[in-house]
Order: sequence, then structure tokens, then C-alpha cells
Amino acid sequence: MLEIKPILNALRRSKAGALMLLIQIAITTAIVSNAAYIIYDRIQYLQQDTGYPEDEIFSFVATTFGSDIDLSQQFELDEDMLRSIPGVKSASMISEMPLSGSGSASSFNLTPENQNHRSVRAAYTAGDEHIIDALGVKLIEGRNFTFDDVIISQEMSEAPKVVIVSKAFLDEMFPDGDGLGNTIYMGSMSFQIVGVTEKMMGPWLKDRRSENLIVMPFANARIYQKFIVRTEPSQRAAVMRQIEERMLSAYDKRVILRSEGMDESKANYNSSDTLMLRMLIVLITVLVLITGLGIFGLTLFNINKRTKQIGTRRALGARKSAIVRYFLVENCIICIAGLTLGSVTAIYLGDVLLTQYSLPALDKSYVVMTAVFVMVVSLVSVLMPAYRASNISPSIATRSV
Repeated sequence: MLEIKPILNALRRSKAGALMLLIQIAITTAIVSNAAYIIYDRIQYLQQDTGYPEDEIFSFVATTFGSDIDLSQQFELDEDMLRSIPGVKSASMISEMPLSGSGSASSFNLTPENQNHRSVRAAYTAGDEHIIDALGVKLIEGRNFTFDDVIISQEMSEAPKVVIVSKAFLDEMFPDGDGLGNTIYMGSMSFQIVGVTEKMMGPWLKDRRSENLIVMPFANARIYQKFIVRTEPSQRAAVMRQIEERMLSAYDKRVILRSEGMDESKANYNSSDTLMLRMLIVLITVLVLITGLGIFGLTLFNINKRTKQIGTRRALGARKSAIVRYFLVENCIICIAGLTLGSVTAIYLGDVLLTQYSLPALDKSYVVMTAVFVMVVSLVSVLMPAYRASNISPSIATRSV
């Protein structure tokens, strides 16, 4: 017999403690289920495949203050020098680094000035004929850039005629699958698509169109110039240590800045998400601990309050298992009520987060898993006090006032 009626009568006599615990369980269920799903979503986001061998790539900036050289010519020599370093696979100038959180984007159209035709927004970057190899992305259609495709200039007066695009962009711009070889427009500038990469993400991973990226064969030599280098994975750190010395030995009137791995750039861009992830984990841990301690404390309080009652039941022949079962059932009643309220609140809170903060819609399975987890925690928390209650001596209980 579970003795539900006596338990309910006992709870009605001490409503305050039971109500506080019920609310605590409801709050824990609502917050933990949403936090757990956000953690899952952020982990998926942080671990997503970007299309790049991130552990092989690093970038740096050369800030030139000398005026006695031709920058375009010097940077070509620099690239040759970088590619000659043992362990380096490829190197190129680059205008904007993917995954960095900083870059350029525009709308690309099927006709000049978007004359009532499809328009797709995409990020873009530029480099010379080595840029695709330096990025480590895989061409799945078409061809790579050639030396003749590249516009090498310190001015922006001439635009390249061809581009290589990510498959995601091609599929959105040409849903029928006939994009290779076609022409796209950025304003009045036209570009022929000569190559398609398997996956190539832009600088903003949080952007809805993060996989839309266009690479242009344009080497715009500037005083503040970015370079990208791809190495053997085990050699990246060693190569990075040599960069400043080698670049300055090639030309000493410049400063080498911001030498950083692509994975490090990505981590810096995602630092707020990583911080949020850690904070949510701490929040879940604290809430679960507080809930467990609350159940533990309430059960101890009830035991101390009902010492005489427990002793009387033991004197009348109640087994230890019956005493333990009594407190377990009492806890389950409170917990089920709290979980019911918490589950409804969790779903409502998930809808609010979706509407107000554009967070992903809460998966209802996380509410169920959280409810089961909280139930297990509550049962474990009540076991020790319940066993303590079952060991109360009938003689001591009957002498207590």
C-alpha cells in the first residue's frame, strides 16, 4: 500500500515547505531543459565543419611603411619566399579572412543592377591563383584560377572577370544546377563562374548564409596587407615562429602583426558563445545542486518534525522499508506536481526565447529528459534522510515530546 491519503494529509499540514519545493522543481525543470537544449545547439554550432583544414592555416598582416618598393612586386616575392619554407603547402595574399568575423559581403544578381531577377547575398574575398590551395578547400566542379585570371594592382580600377564560388551559393543562385559557366553581377560588374568548391564558409558563422562565399582573383597590394599560409598540421607552429624574421629579412621597412591560426581566429569570433556555453553549464549544475539540497533539507525537516509519528509506526510494527517508501512517495507527489508545472513553463519559455531572441525552437524531448533527470535527482536526494528515518528507535520516539 502506498498510503497516498495519509501522505496528502501530511502535506496539507505543512504546505509551505512542500509548495516551496514544488516551485523550485518547476523552475529547475523550465530553466534546465531550455539551457540544455541551447548548450546542445551551441556545441553543434561550435563543432560544425567549415570546409577548411583549420589546424593547417594561419594568417598574418604585413604593415609596410617603406616607400622605396613596388608593393605588388614585393608581395609576389614574399609569397614565393613563404612557399619555400619547409612545411608550407601554399601561401597567398588575401583580402578578408574566413571565420574571422570581419569581411565584406554584397548581393549578387543574374542581371546588371538586379533587373527583377534573383538576388543572393554572399561574402567575398580575394587573392591570387594560389588562394584556393592556401584555403585548403576542394574544387568539385570547373577549374582553379590561372595566373592570367589574376588582376594585380594597387588600385581598384579594374575588376576580375572570373570567380570561384561555394556550392551553397551556386545552389541558391542556380537551383536548377546549371550555374557553372554562367555570369553573375555585383552591381554593374560581371563575373563568370569558373569553379565550385565543396564547402567554403564566409567570415560570419552566425549569418544565415554563412556558407555563401565567392573568391575573386584579385591581388590588391596595400600598405596593410593580409597573408594566408597553409602548412603541414604538425609544422604550423614552427612556421609561424619564422614568419616575422623571414618577412623582415625580405624587406625590413614593415611590421608583422596578428599572426594567428584559423582555428584561433574562429575561437576568438565565437568567444561569446563559448562563454555562454560555460555559464549555462554552471547554471544547470548550480540549479540541480540547489534542488537536490532542497529536497534533502525538506526531508530532514519532516523527519525531525515527525519523529514521534515515525516512532509510533515503528512500535506498531511498520517495517523500515515502509518508512523509506513513505518518504519516497511523498517526494514523488511533490516532484510530479513540480515537473508538470515546470514542463508547461519550459515550453512557454522556449517559445519566448524563440520569438524574442531568435534562439532555436525547444525540442520537446529535452523537456522529457530534464523531467526524468530531475526525478532521479529528487529520489536520490531523499534516500539518505529516508533511511535515517527508518532507523529511528521506537523507544526514543515514544519518549520524545
